[in-house]
Amino acid sequence: MIEPTTRTLAAPGAVLTYDVRGNDSSSAPVLLLIGSPMGAAGFTTLAGHFTDRTVVTYDPRGVERSGKADPASPSTPDEHANDLHRLIQSLDAGPVDLFASSGGAVNALALVSRHPGEVRTLIAHEPPLASILPDREAALAASRAVQGTYQRRGWGAGMAHFIALVSHRGPFTDEIAGQPGPDPAMFGMSAEDDGSRSDALLGQNMVTCTHYEPDFDALRSASTRIVIAAGADSEGEMANRGAHAVAERLGTMAVRFPSNHGGFLGGEYGQTGDPDAFAAALREVLDAG
Repeated sequence: MIEPTTRTLAAPGAVLTYDVRGNDSSSAPVLLLIGSPMGAAGFTTLAGHFTDRTVVTYDPRGVERSGKADPASPSTPDEHANDLHRLIQSLDAGPVDLFASSGGAVNALALVSRHPGEVRTLIAHEPPLASILPDREAALAASRAVQGTYQRRGWGAGMAHFIALVSHRGPFTDEIAGQPGPDPAMFGMSAEDDGSRSDALLGQNMVTCTHYEPDFDALRSASTRIVIAAGADSEGEMANRGAHAVAERLGTMAVRFPSNHGGFLGGEYGQTGDPDAFAAALREVLDAG
């Protein structure tokens, strides 16, 4: 494992913190690993599989070490894309390879539509784009309902509702979208409301991420090689369906990756997927570029 060097980067309304695991002997493009709202800490295991090249991870604005001037305000995919543009420019390393998962995949699509020359290969893993699903109106309503629960009742209730949303398999209906969230106690969480409303997932990114509509014309004409990835074990979930919907709009097929939405995790945040197999699949896609 290469020990990371931590750096900061000023951006409008935020200070971004990122980590560089350098390998000066490698001629391969820098590999940028991102999520949203997952921060750099979520990619420790995956980064350890790519010590043969320089790997960069970061905390998106408002997440963990990346402070934000107004923590209660929403962060949009376009803002995140601008942050990633600044980060890539600061690396001064030419086009990067970019693995982006979940909301990070949404932000990466926004980046490539604006700055395709900065990314050689994008692997976009399970972007939760309710906006482009066949059942979009109900899916969007279900996503808004999660944030509504958070705003009314606080983090525990909001997170329980979020878990119900992301674990639902199959199309959304108006009836499903209108269902209240489950009791937080079902997931071992407290229903007590501490009054804060600045959570990066539930407050800042929930609606802006799921409601984002990519510029598919720009993506189809981009010089970037775009690979859409979908988990083998998360079929039918909203983010997995989002991956297949993006691939269809791009005229491609989603590549099947091992495990589920968090398949690259090796115990980070208390979750474990199949990180060895996931890293092998990622390397195969990168090497084919």
